[in-house]
Amino acid sequence: MSADADTGAGPRRRLLLTAGIAAGAAAAGLGAAWWTLKPSRPAPDAADALWRLSFATPAGGQLAMASLRGRPLLVNFWATWCPPCVEEMPLLDAFAQQQAAAGWQVVGLAIDQPSAVRQFLGRTPVRYPIGLAGLEGTELVRALGNTNGGLPFTVVLGPDGAVRQRRMGKLSRADLQAWTAG
Repeated sequence: MSADADTGAGPRRRLLLTAGIAAGAAAAGLGAAWWTLKPSRPAPDAADALWRLSFATPAGGQLAMASLRGRPLLVNFWATWCPPCVEEMPLLDAFAQQQAAAGWQVVGLAIDQPSAVRQFLGRTPVRYPIGLAGLEGTELVRALGNTNGGLPFTVVLGPDGAVRQRRMGKLSRADLQAWTAG
């Protein structure tokens, strides 16, 4: 019998080695997820392109992005089939109402089918404007720095029209407070 078998060092060593490998794999996975979800720099002309766009609204009108220029604007890309998107909408609605006096505007751009958006908003109305970006909105999201095209994705534009902040994933109250403070 070996010394390792007598003391139990062999199984203990294997357990420590296995735990170390698992921890390393977890760290690598977290690093890869961070890298994948971290917004990259927007394309140089992405904000200018956004200001030139106009979107149909669920009610049948048009939402011209240029009409919103000159004040801080939070643009939230969302879809009806995206649970975190739907979960953050009441927060965005409250933010839009609370910060309107300070000049803030909120726009939701739906990366979804118009009929699905209309049905959803019939059940869950919001008071901020919604534009129908459709599946083509994914290209706009990518140009604004969300290279994997995931949702929700939020962009804050300053009064000068330039991108100030970007956030991949569900927003928190702390995100909104930090953006209005800075």
